[in-house]
Amino acid sequence: MSIRLEPGDAAPDFTLPAADGESVTLSELRGQKVILYFYPKASTPGCTAQACDFRDSLASLKGVGYTVLGVSPDKVPALEKFAANQELTFPLLSDQDHAVAESYGAWGEKKNYGRVTEGLIRSTLVIDEDGRVEHALYSVKATGHVARLRKTLGLDG
Repeated sequence: MSIRLEPGDAAPDFTLPAADGESVTLSELRGQKVILYFYPKASTPGCTAQACDFRDSLASLKGVGYTVLGVSPDKVPALEKFAANQELTFPLLSDQDHAVAESYGAWGEKKNYGRVTEGLIRSTLVIDEDGRVEHALYSVKATGHVARLRKTLGLDG
């Protein structure tokens, strides 16, 4: 089981392939605030609702300095299709071996309909301009998450 990160911890650096064919390296985003959210599977109902919530809030989040990154264990072609179908305008990153999810504490045992399995734990980490964890939210609900996150960040709405 991976160790969950706490506020003040250094955010583990990573480079992952994105749906647009580019790669994203976290350390290259220093100086920006980053919302890094982990979701289990592209194009599923909960993950679609969550991604669309981020899409719909993107302008206001960017307006106060946040960069949004979505991470899942999906392959790049699945992310490309998901981004196109939902008109997602922020990077979706492929973490196929779930090494990044593990380093962030977003991979491990979870309960799904009473059954215990190992997999991705829907999580969101807010990383400050210096690369440190500002907020670490684990086992979040897909629906309404962005509204709750905005409150946590002290944003209106």
